[in-house]
Amino acid sequence: MKMWHPLQSLALCVLLALFVNHCQGVRQGQDLKCGACRAMVDEMEWAISQVDPNKMIQTGSFRINPDGSQSIREVPLARSEGNLLELMEEVCERMKDYGERLEPTTSRETYERVTSRNGKPMDLSEAKLDSRVTSSLKFACETIVEQYEDEIIEFFAHETDNVKDKLCSKRTDLCDHALQIPHDEL
Repeated sequence: MKMWHPLQSLALCVLLALFVNHCQGVRQGQDLKCGACRAMVDEMEWAISQVDPNKMIQTGSFRINPDGSQSIREVPLARSEGNLLELMEEVCERMKDYGERLEPTTSRETYERVTSRNGKPMDLSEAKLDSRVTSSLKFACETIVEQYEDEIIEFFAHETDNVKDKLCSKRTDLCDHALQIPHDEL
């Protein structure tokens, strides 16, 4: 049986530590992308809910068809493509209202709103608030909005249940662990 040289043992320990650190970094990146997607969905849903549901907008072609008709239809303003595009331009700015929290049962990072929309006090005892977190979350959100613009519009143009799971997990694979994330309401 061959004896391990102390330098070989040290090299093996360093490689193992680098591997574990790399795996942890990959998981943190996944948590960040998933958190950004879920926060973006929350913010989009909230912004859509703030638009008067009775406001309508005409869409379609304003050209007259050969039969004399026009291909115009009315859709709710809140879910119109123009409104959704406008909301998507602003949604990532709201990531400054989020903090990071380590989920005790899964040891995964989650992101939660730390600024109340209605002025009520919030429990921030478990949340980590710092500019590194918010800037990383904002960058991840901007990347998602840029990469998945068509999918985001598709999901929000029609009222859909569980947009977080359908968009962030099934369509984009940004959340590999969505079934373990608690479903919250607006």
